[in-house]
Amino acid sequence: MSGASVRVLLYLRAVEADVPAVEDAYHRISKDLAGTPGLLGNELLREVTDPEAFAVLSEWESLTAFQDWESGSAHRGTTSPLRQFQDGERQRPFALFEVSAAY
Repeated sequence: MSGASVRVLLYLRAVEADVPAVEDAYHRISKDLAGTPGLLGNELLREVTDPEAFAVLSEWESLTAFQDWESGSAHRGTTSPLRQFQDGERQRPFALFEVSAAY
């Protein structure tokens, strides 16, 4: 589906003592990303059955918009506060999903 919106999931893990640091980093990054072209919004999710598992779900207007931001010079610096919490148990700490149907 060309031109479809894209969802990006960034998988995170944090022990209970680090939860405030994850939440703080998420809020700082979200403020820095406000107004980013193509970014429609994001959410911090916490897994119900595993309180150490988190995900950041971001919604982008298109894959191109996400890739343009990801390849830009500010990407790594802006998102660095969460890097230490990336889920190292996964083969990749992120996943890209294109919306193929919606109601």
